[in-house]
Amino acid sequence: MTADTPGRATRISLSSFKTPPMRVFHMTWFAFFLAFFGWFGIAPLMAIVREDLSLTQAQIGNTIIASVAATVVARLLIGWLCDRIGPRLTYSALLVLCSLPVTGIGFAHSYEAFLLFRLAMGVVGASFVITQYHTSVMFAPNVVGTANATTAGWGNLGGGVTQMAMPLIFAAFVAFGVSEALGWRLAMVVPGIALFAVGLAYFLLTQDSPQGNYKELRTNGQMPKATRGSFLLAVKDYRVWALFVIYGACFGVELTINNIAALYYHDRFGLNVATAGLVAGLFGLMNIFARTLGGVVGDLSGIRWGLRGRVLFMGAVLLLEGLALMVFSQMAVLPLAISSMIVFSLFVQMSEGATYSVVPFINRRALGSVAGIVGAGGNMGAVTWGFLFRFESLTTQQGFLILGIVVVVSSVAALAVRFSPQTEREERSALEEALASRKVSPAPALAQQAAD
Repeated sequence: MTADTPGRATRISLSSFKTPPMRVFHMTWFAFFLAFFGWFGIAPLMAIVREDLSLTQAQIGNTIIASVAATVVARLLIGWLCDRIGPRLTYSALLVLCSLPVTGIGFAHSYEAFLLFRLAMGVVGASFVITQYHTSVMFAPNVVGTANATTAGWGNLGGGVTQMAMPLIFAAFVAFGVSEALGWRLAMVVPGIALFAVGLAYFLLTQDSPQGNYKELRTNGQMPKATRGSFLLAVKDYRVWALFVIYGACFGVELTINNIAALYYHDRFGLNVATAGLVAGLFGLMNIFARTLGGVVGDLSGIRWGLRGRVLFMGAVLLLEGLALMVFSQMAVLPLAISSMIVFSLFVQMSEGATYSVVPFINRRALGSVAGIVGAGGNMGAVTWGFLFRFESLTTQQGFLILGIVVVVSSVAALAVRFSPQTEREERSALEEALASRKVSPAPALAQQAAD
């Protein structure tokens, strides 16, 4: 794909499902939303699982690490697959295959089996890369940051809804007379079935690009054949690794909070499982607008100051995230903890949206590989941060404080993300072309109609 790929949408219409870009828009965010139910559905039930399987704090920490460790490798592979076979086939296969371990975790009756299932479930987290890849090829430069941020943000919203919904699903099974030990197992069948169904729907309702599917386009000579060199192009670019670090400091933090928030509120403030899940879910619910806000401001910064403007905004909001996390770590009163967590969540998700308003411009010839490596950075960060919360000698509050300091330091990596004058000129030209095709004010707001 190039900067002037024809057919990319220059507007976003939330009420439309007719055009290929808007079908992809809605299918990507919904698929990623459900992926969170499979990925983190067990997290708000961990207090029940801990008692049922007699897990220690170290073992729980290991399962948290396992749930995000597999995603690191999966995201690298998924990005490469998107470049080769297209996002449609890649997404469909991922969802269908990952429905198996999500449903199968109910058969775990030991720590070892539970650990292996959580490791396998983590692969579904690679769905994020496909979400960002697919919207990047479907939307023009003036709205690509907004499209990426909105689909990812509404998908991430699944992390918050999962915290609230899974305890209710569990409670419903218990209300029908099953034991708690069986209830958490049956609850995980629900996201497993949903993932399988959406995987089939994705195959039937979407296409790879505005012009069609990659296989047909390559057969007709409308698209160059996939090469193995695209991954190496991404690996050799130091800017990709700077974004790898940055995404680890925002999305990696979000994954960590999703895994431990419910247990944190249960243990520190004495909340029951359902209430702790509801409170923890507020963190993820900010995705309904916060990540989109990061993408919108990223697009506005790009229109006003070029690619450098996108990068500087990304670094600034990441710095604010780290400071907000340090404040949250010091809150010992429940209302203050909740309010500071919400502010912290705002900056976390804005940082994520800002990061993926930059990613599409790093190297369009290796878009899938760039998106995959940067996305893997989020999970590598989550794996690393997971070690802070597995040691008996380190309290969760202390872990939060240390993590906040790390995020502040990581914001400096934004200074390494630079673009050549030629790239700035090319992207400015593509941006002006997209804005001209709209024949409206150059604002990347969610608009009324999608382009074909």
